[in-house]
Amino acid sequence: MTGSDARDTELKKELDATLQARRELGEEYESALVDSFLEKVDQRIDGAVERRLRRQLAEQQMVAARGARSPRPTDTWGERFGFGIVSLVLAIPLSGIGGGVAGLKGLLVAWFGIVGVNVVQAARVNPGLFRGRPGRKAAKDDDAWED
Repeated sequence: MTGSDARDTELKKELDATLQARRELGEEYESALVDSFLEKVDQRIDGAVERRLRRQLAEQQMVAARGARSPRPTDTWGERFGFGIVSLVLAIPLSGIGGGVAGLKGLLVAWFGIVGVNVVQAARVNPGLFRGRPGRKAAKDDDAWED
């Protein structure tokens, strides 16, 4: 049985006990019995609200703590420079192998591969690189309204 089911069962028992006491004691005590039962219901609601608020506060604190720490940038200047150097160093033997085995076609294939790898790396590091300049079309449309 979960905590919620146990609390519901307990509350049902309280209600049954309150109704039984009302039957035994009569209508004179009805108001006091109802007040007592409602006080227990209020306590139950207050406890649930407090637990929910504590959980939300803890979640907000976790989000704030995660946001305060800036993640390590994967796009550092050194990494980009290193990738460029490795590309150029590998371009020499790849050009030699491609040109020696298949001539000009092999050389072109090797260089298309090198350029392709660098383009993919640039797109990964700069996601908006190939989308064009943002706002360019909007500025052009604004000029049309001024005429």
